[in-house]
Amino acid sequence: MSLIDKLPQLRLERPLVFFDLETTGIDPARDRIVEIALVKVLPDGSEESLSTRVNPQCHIPKSSTAVHGITDEDVANMPTFPEVAKRVAGFIEGCDLAGYNCNRFDLPMLSEEFYRSGVPVDLHSRKVVDVQVIFHKREARTLTAAHQFYCGSTFDGAHGALADTQATYNVLRGQLAKYPDLPNDINQLDEYTTQRRIVDFAGRFIYNDRDEVEFNFGKHKGRLVSDVLKREPGYFSWMMNSDFPEDTKFQLQKIKKAIDLKSDSPDHV
Repeated sequence: MSLIDKLPQLRLERPLVFFDLETTGIDPARDRIVEIALVKVLPDGSEESLSTRVNPQCHIPKSSTAVHGITDEDVANMPTFPEVAKRVAGFIEGCDLAGYNCNRFDLPMLSEEFYRSGVPVDLHSRKVVDVQVIFHKREARTLTAAHQFYCGSTFDGAHGALADTQATYNVLRGQLAKYPDLPNDINQLDEYTTQRRIVDFAGRFIYNDRDEVEFNFGKHKGRLVSDVLKREPGYFSWMMNSDFPEDTKFQLQKIKKAIDLKSDSPDHV
């Protein structure tokens, strides 16, 4: 029996989907997915998987191919993301999410692809466990090193989406085995691996200690969004017409709508 077979099972109230993406680059607003892999862990410990390469409908830079090994020729006859979006959305429906560095990369990228495909999926409502955050808080290594450290073995296929996804699942179980104080509870792991109280996946807006939304970039960083939009109404239009991620624009629209509703309220002074 291998060390992986001895790792604890996750205590789940609903399915948890581990996922990993390979892409044309690291900019959610401009780059595209070329491979997606998902492993769904059910509360009874059984697993289901879904993986596919994706035609990004654009050139894959050599620098990206050097990381994941996927070329334009490899995805030429693959479906586009809009063609698989509903299938992916159905696979993760009613599930929480987990990944390795997913807070900063995979979630923003997946969110943008859903927006572009016109498939409404509220990823903000999901509990999310970023396994890399646990590793960095405890050991600070790469996924390959994490697998060796927590699972006692290397794994083949690093930077292949499905191999990385399965390895991330194994690492989380290994972390639960190594750290008795680490909660085997998705709600608590979501809180533990959330590094910033972000409003949008790109982190352009964040909550302060009073649960007010602030800008987290540019000349207005640290200022309340409501104050800026009242004093500079044109800033909203500038952001909506600029090259920000669709999720950032969507969250900005929600913020502005809430501000407008509050201003129109008869109780507003």
